[in-house]
Amino acid sequence: MDEVQGGRTVRVMIVDDHRVLAELLTTALGERGDISVVGTATTAAEALPKVAALRPDVVILDYDLPDADGVSLIASIKAASSKSQILMLTSYTDPVILNEAIAAGCAGFVTKRNSADRVVSAVMSVASSETPVSPDMVQSLVETDRGGTGSDLTPRELEVLRIAAQGLTNRQIAKQLSLSVNTVRNHMQHVLNKLGAHSKLEATAVAVRLGLVRR
Repeated sequence: MDEVQGGRTVRVMIVDDHRVLAELLTTALGERGDISVVGTATTAAEALPKVAALRPDVVILDYDLPDADGVSLIASIKAASSKSQILMLTSYTDPVILNEAIAAGCAGFVTKRNSADRVVSAVMSVASSETPVSPDMVQSLVETDRGGTGSDLTPRELEVLRIAAQGLTNRQIAKQLSLSVNTVRNHMQHVLNKLGAHSKLEATAVAVRLGLVRR
């Protein structure tokens, strides 16, 4: 994963009505010296004032809350704290939910089937402006009419795209291909431009539709 600039501590808030899961995540995140869980909430009503007051770097947001669904809450969280990145934690891989969340400004997705370590990794990726997504969620991304055909992607850009679709971060891709992180970022930006995508997740969706990536 890319390093968080300045080596600062990533401040995280967990919004989930499953207290046991929230406690497990708090413990897993707390084991890292560069992450601090600054607050938790179990409902949307409880979450919004806390987000506004705490202004966390990352909000781990459960899709299913007692008084709202996670997608409808994204805009309100961003309004309360524009700097907060949102990592959605969900049991669903419904393509409609995924695309609605992308449009609302969600920065990444992790399913509840993933391990706590995977969630921790995703938190650091989101804090570093990555767009993590569970590999099992890529399978259900819907087709989109926007974007190019991918025919103008260079072999290296296509290689970077296919590895990124496996859920790897820029730093992990760079290590695998023996490239610098900046070079991988540049390749990924070219991929986004050529596919007409706004994020790595959206680029993966387009690539799946075009048959450039098989899941």
